[in-house]
Amino acid sequence: MKPTNKSTAIDSFITSIMGKDRVQTILAGDCMTCNNERIDENFRDELSEKEYSISGMCQECQDNVFGGNK
Repeated sequence: MKPTNKSTAIDSFITSIMGKDRVQTILAGDCMTCNNERIDENFRDELSEKEYSISGMCQECQDNVFGGNK
């Protein structure tokens, strides 16, 4: 999956907080917020896939943050 474009400053800030490079994590299909790997095919719907391209959060993490269906 292709990550959305963000400014270099924003991506650097995210990396400094999360300890992971958002772009590389999304390209690898991993999660930014947990240790789930190869999660790029486990999304409930198109909106969840879009959110992953923005935040890098797997479906489970999205559900935890946004209160989605489990």
